Amino acid sequence: MPGTTSTGLETRVAEREEMDWPRYGVAVRELAGIVADDGYRPDMILSIARGGLFVAGSLGYALAVKNLYVMNIEYYTGVDERLDIPVVLPPYVDWVDLGDAKILITDDVADTGHTLNLVRETALAKVGEVRSAVLYQKPQSVVDCEYVWCHTDKWINFPWSTEPPVVSVEDAAHQVLDA
Repeated sequence: MPGTTSTGLETRVAEREEMDWPRYGVAVRELAGIVADDGYRPDMILSIARGGLFVAGSLGYALAVKNLYVMNIEYYTGVDERLDIPVVLPPYVDWVDLGDAKILITDDVADTGHTLNLVRETALAKVGEVRSAVLYQKPQSVVDCEYVWCHTDKWINFPWSTEPPVVSVEDAAHQVLDA
């Protein structure tokens, strides 16, 4: 529009990576192949909620791993809006008897990488080996994941987060949209 300027954020948000359910199926299966072809056989998959839940379940089936755990991390509050630092929310992972375990951490995207870094550092202090698998990794991520389906600098529209909630946003416990 004449007379207006666009910030970098507005440009990045306007230029989005689009992932629908069929593309997700292809992507996660290819990601599983990358992990398997590397010879990595995790004892458990540690999902970063919420977007990592989909990836963890899909990889669990593809890699024949039944032990799935979840870490709930609050960091993003909106499109390119986040807390100062990621915060671990309950319930917490029970790390008992996992000293020699090989862990695969999963998330949908490594954006800044701060969430992944928090989970990785926590896991490294408790288990034998830690690797990470994501659908997307952005160039600014502080974590360089071992397994990445696609590198991008765009904001990603995932099929699980592009539709509005089916409940009133005002009635939701947390009012996070598009994150």
